[in-house]
Amino acid sequence: MKRLMIKTLVAAAALAVAGVAAAQDKTFKLALQNPKGHPLVTGAEKFAELVAAKSGGRLKVNLFPGGTLGGDAQAVSASQGGTIEMVMLNSGILASQVKDFEIYDFPFMFANSREADAVVDGPFGQKLHGKLAEKNLIGLAYFELGFRNITNSKKPINMVEDIAGLKLRVIPNAINVDWVKALGANPTPMAFPEVYAALEQKAIDAQENPLNVILANKFYEVQKHLALTNHQYNPQSLIVSKKVWDGLAEGDRKVLQDAALEASKFQRKLSRDASATTLDALKKAGMQVTELSAAEQNELRTKLKPVIDKHGAAIPATVAELQAELAKIRAAK
Repeated sequence: MKRLMIKTLVAAAALAVAGVAAAQDKTFKLALQNPKGHPLVTGAEKFAELVAAKSGGRLKVNLFPGGTLGGDAQAVSASQGGTIEMVMLNSGILASQVKDFEIYDFPFMFANSREADAVVDGPFGQKLHGKLAEKNLIGLAYFELGFRNITNSKKPINMVEDIAGLKLRVIPNAINVDWVKALGANPTPMAFPEVYAALEQKAIDAQENPLNVILANKFYEVQKHLALTNHQYNPQSLIVSKKVWDGLAEGDRKVLQDAALEASKFQRKLSRDASATTLDALKKAGMQVTELSAAEQNELRTKLKPVIDKHGAAIPATVAELQAELAKIRAAK
C-alpha cells in the first residue's frame, strides 16, 4: 500500500512538472533582413502581437529587423542549431536546404499575386514547407516580398540590352546568377545587409528588389534609375527551428501556426495596398522610372527562358507539379 502511494505521488509530481513546463513563458527571436517600417516587418509585428494575444501573454516574439542577426544564410544556420528561434526570408533562398525551393526564384513564374497566393497557400506550398523538417526547420506560413524590379546608378533601362554590362547584385544562388548572365550583366552575389554600402561605394552598379524594399532601405539615395521589370515574384517563408518546435507543447505550436497564417494574410494585403503610394514616393525621392514596352518584355522573357529550362531540368517533378497547379488556377478564372 505504501509503495502504491509513493508511486502515485511520484506520478502526480511528474505530471505537475510537465504541466509547469508546458505553461512556462517562452521568448523567441525572429530575424529579418528589412528595416522597421517595411511591410514584412509590420507583418512580423502583427505576428508577434497575435502570438502574445493567443497565448495570454505567455509567448513573446522579439523582432530583430535590418539584418542585425546576420544575413539569411547565417540566420538559417543559427535556426537549425536553435540559437535563433525564427527567421523570415525569401523562400527561394531555402534552395540551399531543399533544392525544390529554387522554383520560387524562377523568373516570370507567377503572372500576378492571386496566382502566387493560390500556390503558396495550397497543397504545393505546404508540401514544400513540409520538406524543411528533414533540415531541422519548420515552415509556418508564406508572407510576401513582391515582384522585383531593377535599379541602377548608370543609365535608364528602356530596352533589355540596356541591362548588359551592369554589375548587378543578386541573391546568392545559382538561378539568380544565371539569369543575370543571360542578360549580359555581371552578377554579384551578396548578402542583403551589405547591399546599400556596396551601392554607395560604387562596388556594384545595380540591384533588383520589390518597390517596397527599394523605398524602405533608401536605395533611392544611391540609385537614380528604376526599371519596372516585374521579372520575379518572391514569397517569404516564416520558419522556426525544429529543435525549438519539438520542445513546444502542442497548444503552443497551434498558437504559432495560427498566428503565422493570420499575420501572413494581413501582411500581403498591407504590402499590396502600399504599392501605388510606394512608386509615387520613389519618384518624389528623385528616381527616374522607366517601363519596358510589351515587345521588350517579351524579349526579356525570351532571354530568360533557357535559364528556366536549365534549372527546371534539375527539379522536373516540382516544375510539373507547379505548372499543373497554375493551369488549374488559370482555368478557374
